[in-house]
Parts: sequence; structure tokens; C-alpha cells
Amino acid sequence: MIWKPNVTVAAVIERDGKFLLVEEETSQGLRYNQPAGHLEADESLVAAVVRETLEESAYHFIPQHLLGIYRWHSSESDTTYLRFAFTGKVTGHEADRKLDSGIIQTLWLSPEQIRATQPRHRSPLILRCVEDHIAGKRYPLDLLVHYD
Repeated sequence: MIWKPNVTVAAVIERDGKFLLVEEETSQGLRYNQPAGHLEADESLVAAVVRETLEESAYHFIPQHLLGIYRWHSSESDTTYLRFAFTGKVTGHEADRKLDSGIIQTLWLSPEQIRATQPRHRSPLILRCVEDHIAGKRYPLDLLVHYD
């Protein structure tokens, strides 16, 4: 049997010492996450994180670095995720844009607030990605090659 993880992307965006999170409805109730989602067929990882960030937060995101690649297995759903997390900057906000179904709101939280809300995180990757960002982890985007 061939095993395949769910490939996801996430934007880890810091502005003025705070990080962009979304509050979303999940099967476990309301949870916090970075703007994130699944890679679609024939989509590059960079294009996916730009799209997901806009759809979930209404922010225009320009990825500048790969923050890391994270593997996490959710015992609750028996699903393994392979997350490609990116850092970068926001260049605009469409305040009137309708957010993806299930997204309640966007929030800018300090690292202390993120640590304090850990029981409501969608996965342990939320805090790990913030901590890696604070630690200065950054990798060039040209590590990722997308052949059309």
C-alpha cells in the first residue's frame, strides 16, 4: 500500500511584533491557525500559500523565504500532514473580502498570546512555526522547484 501525506502550506506573517492568525471552525470547535491550506493539483507551493493567505485572511502575501518543512501526524483524524511554511510580507488588505467558509476572523497576536492560546491551536505546528520564525530560520525560495 502506498502512503501519501496531505501537503499543506502556511503563511507565518509577523508585523510589529505580532503574528497573523485565523480563528476557524473545526470538528474540535473554534481553533487558531496560520493562514493555511492544501496544495491543489498543478499548483506551485508558493502560489498555494499566496492563494490560501488571501482566501483565509484577505491579506495579499508575498513569500520571501521558506521557514521550514514540517511533518505532523494527527492522531485524532489519523492524518499525516507535510506542511511547507513561508515567511514574507503583506502588501495590502481587502477588508470587505469574504473569507473562506469556516473562517471566523483574523487576529494579530503577540508570541505571548499565541503561547497562552496553545490549547486552542489547530495543531502543534502553529507555535513551532512562530518559534522558528523568532529564532530567525529562513531558507531561500529557490530550494523549491516546480516543473509545469
